[in-house]
Amino acid sequence: MTSYDDSRLGRARVSDNPELIAYYDELAKVEAGALWTVANEIEPWYPQPKSVPVLWRYQELRPLVHRALPLVKADDAGRRVVMLVNPGRRELSAAVGLLYTGLQIMGPGEAMTAHRHQAAALRFVHEGHGAWTIVDGQKLRVGPRDFAVTPNGSWHEHGNESEQAPVVWQDGLDIPLVNALDAGFYEVHPELYQQPGKVVNSSVLSYGGNLLPYGMEKWTRPYSPVFGYPWEPSYQALLDLAKAHEGSPYDGVIMAYANPLTGGPVMPTMGAHLQLLRPGQATTAHRHTGSVVYTAAKGRGYSVIAGRRFDWQQGDIFCVPSWAWHEHANLDDAEDACLFSFHDFPVMHSLGLYREEAYTADGGHQPLVQDSER
Repeated sequence: MTSYDDSRLGRARVSDNPELIAYYDELAKVEAGALWTVANEIEPWYPQPKSVPVLWRYQELRPLVHRALPLVKADDAGRRVVMLVNPGRRELSAAVGLLYTGLQIMGPGEAMTAHRHQAAALRFVHEGHGAWTIVDGQKLRVGPRDFAVTPNGSWHEHGNESEQAPVVWQDGLDIPLVNALDAGFYEVHPELYQQPGKVVNSSVLSYGGNLLPYGMEKWTRPYSPVFGYPWEPSYQALLDLAKAHEGSPYDGVIMAYANPLTGGPVMPTMGAHLQLLRPGQATTAHRHTGSVVYTAAKGRGYSVIAGRRFDWQQGDIFCVPSWAWHEHANLDDAEDACLFSFHDFPVMHSLGLYREEAYTADGGHQPLVQDSER
């Protein structure tokens, strides 16, 4: 672990006096300022995220999400979503760092109008069996624990084919990042709805197997040609990998949802993982640059984040801010547990900002603080 000393040379240590304060006032009048007054804040020894670890319990959120169904029409709201907001990032409506997440509910038989935006989006289904999305004319059906992507700039619309029950899925977007870069655009489809292709799940059928199509038109877009990743084969892939490898000491058996053409992330700004914790497994702690939103996909366990313990079960959502120590544990001695997660690692890697560090003290486990949540 790295230690830092604020008394070392190279840090700003200028004391105010009347002459300096008057000087600062003069600079402010011409929209200028003195770097040394903010240098320690904007150039810290190590990342100082404003986001804090948060656990959102699905059992608490679910009734609130369902209450929105009769209260707000989806077309009036644009999307009927309960967003999850980090106390340290309220001004950005962010869940952690520059990532947004929320729970969207669609009633039986509902269909939303098509639009596109600069922000990239992804979906993870919590409940319901009638969910569908159309991305650039390709219709995709998704069910519980399926993962789907909506790349930035792609036309998309959503709906629920079921006539019996609502659908709830989790949205993940890079809206705060796009807004921070002043690059946001939003556009409604000129015909309000797309004309879907004849074959449902065509992207999964074409690119979702172990083999790649040959002799077809080359895919040149900067995101995955697969728009949906069903739960069953994804979970089976984890089980198969667990037979061959021990996995990561920090994350258990972990796999990345990948662009099958490049092996890289599903989208340029956001990636996603699925990880398995063996029965009774407890990982050791590490930290990295980049923010992560986790969803408990299967089982029950806990995660220790920045010294606080957060107990989770299927459906719960929690976040790990950048450079926060974290570790995970499966509370069940008989069944495995799985965590789905999405993150901004592609941005960190593309900009050369990714860094990772292992926690080496106390056998790799953090000491707990008093306000742990269980």
